[in-house]
Amino acid sequence: MALSDPRDRGAVNRRTALVTAGGLVGTTLVGCLGSNSNAVRVLSAGSLAHTFEEHVGPAFEEKTGIEVHGEYYGANAVMRMVEDRTKHPDVIVSADATLLRDRLYGDFTHWDVVFATNSVGIGYNEQTEFGRRLEDGEPWYELALESNEGDISIGDPDLDPLGYRAVQAFELAENEYDLDGFRDKMMGLVYEEPDEPQMMAGVETGSRAAAIVYRNMAIDHDMPFFEFPDEYNFAVPALADRYGTVEFTTDEEGYTAIGRPVLYNATVNDEADASEAGHDLVQFLIDETDLLVEAGLTVGDSLPRLEGDIPGELTV
Repeated sequence: MALSDPRDRGAVNRRTALVTAGGLVGTTLVGCLGSNSNAVRVLSAGSLAHTFEEHVGPAFEEKTGIEVHGEYYGANAVMRMVEDRTKHPDVIVSADATLLRDRLYGDFTHWDVVFATNSVGIGYNEQTEFGRRLEDGEPWYELALESNEGDISIGDPDLDPLGYRAVQAFELAENEYDLDGFRDKMMGLVYEEPDEPQMMAGVETGSRAAAIVYRNMAIDHDMPFFEFPDEYNFAVPALADRYGTVEFTTDEEGYTAIGRPVLYNATVNDEADASEAGHDLVQFLIDETDLLVEAGLTVGDSLPRLEGDIPGELTV
């Protein structure tokens, strides 16, 4: 299925810049998590960079007068930066709710708000052979096995839940279609891209045929998107048990991520300098569900959902 976004693609966000931290490249709004009495600092999963820059940040500033200063990385890297205090954010946002709880509960927070979900699939360039044949209805997994090494990219699974969800999707597809060795064969073919914007840029220019991405990322880039079936798109909470039959263990921390639905959650750092503004921003995510849907995310009937020892300022 091809998705389009009616928003103007020609506008350039002049507040966007690239920063390097800990060997990773991320996108940041002006401020780079620096101190500002009228700003809230956000450290977020990279798949929400466009969501915060083009939707949440401007709308929140218009409503409250508080600027959003954000940096965006793979969620594993986000957790590591908080744990080792490389970054000192007010608000922390993860693309894997369980990851945030496993890594940050106790030392940095005691609560979170699950505010949106997403689905996993293939963002592709329709001008490539892979894209043309995919649109003709050929099975994606057969096309993937016929692709050249590096034609398809995934996020780095050691840094990013999107990366390890791609690996898990390969394994679930292997089980679904009885494709002997499919996961391992795909891991020998794909390129692991640590910088999410570069992954999308490669597909847009045609230097890569496709990438395993979230739905909202395809919408952000006005890119055709083939959504994986529910059995392995990580978008259906009712299929959590099926997703949970696969797992991935990262190399660096040795963290084992069990397959689970995509759930975005946010919390305020116990060490936040601007905790009041942080709570205001999280409440904004709770209240402005239409804004999140406009950005390509999904907010089902069970969301937003509060977890843990919720501060009294927050309500659903």
